[in-house]
Amino acid sequence: MTLPGRDVYELLTGLLESKTGQILKSSRHWRVEMALKPVLREHTIPDLSVLASLIETDLGGQLAQDCIEALINNETCFFRDQANFALLTGPVTDSLREKRRASKRLRIWSAACSSGQEPYSVAMAFAENAEKWRGWNIEIVATDVSHSVLGKAKSGRFSQFEIQRGLPVTMMLKYFRQGGEDWIVDKEIRRMLSFVPHNLIESPACLGKFDIILCRNMLMYLSDERKALVLENLCDSLAEGGYLMLGSAETVIGHSDGFHPSDEFRGFYELADSKSNASSLHRMAG
Repeated sequence: MTLPGRDVYELLTGLLESKTGQILKSSRHWRVEMALKPVLREHTIPDLSVLASLIETDLGGQLAQDCIEALINNETCFFRDQANFALLTGPVTDSLREKRRASKRLRIWSAACSSGQEPYSVAMAFAENAEKWRGWNIEIVATDVSHSVLGKAKSGRFSQFEIQRGLPVTMMLKYFRQGGEDWIVDKEIRRMLSFVPHNLIESPACLGKFDIILCRNMLMYLSDERKALVLENLCDSLAEGGYLMLGSAETVIGHSDGFHPSDEFRGFYELADSKSNASSLHRMAG
């Protein structure tokens, strides 16, 4: 027996939320059908009602996983939000260069990296300033909950359409080579990155501490409860003196006491206890 229409959407969007935390509002139910068309074709399933009935019998099966991956929002582009990105790869990293001059090591986490444009953009920015960072160990870890999109990111292969979204022509010619109709990132850039499957609503302890965490345009899809959980996980992963970068429409305010807005860099956040420690040291020095 197939499920009625409303129940179909509730099951499918509920599955997405339970596994990833992402909420697909009822006003965007049109996206469900569009996103799942390839899944219907691949599994030779006639419609969403039959799909939902099959999933209901095996919520942890491959079909359910295929639906989750198809429904995840993977919107991204190269050098997204250029002004904030320039702040990241200029003054912010310069600040960390001073803080980490003893170890000469930086760890950067591109969380919910989607198909990889963000971490590759970061890598290219460092490559553009290779002389400044000579002798440094720059590690960029890119994670995503979707295994399929992470596989695409790891391949470093992008369509002409994807390349044209945010990537300057000079960088395309410098750091990519053409492979058929696609463009492929140079091996030197790819070597700077490691790709790891990770769900942000789960503990990231295995990933270690990071000097910069990029988690942009992901929190906006979560409930307030899940936002607080993700921010708590990110707080545990940020090294002392490091920075968290959110999307331009996102904030920690009202969701986390673990961070405070950076006084120096707009749109960036620091550990709350960092500010407390700095204030204490200032009072002691006085």
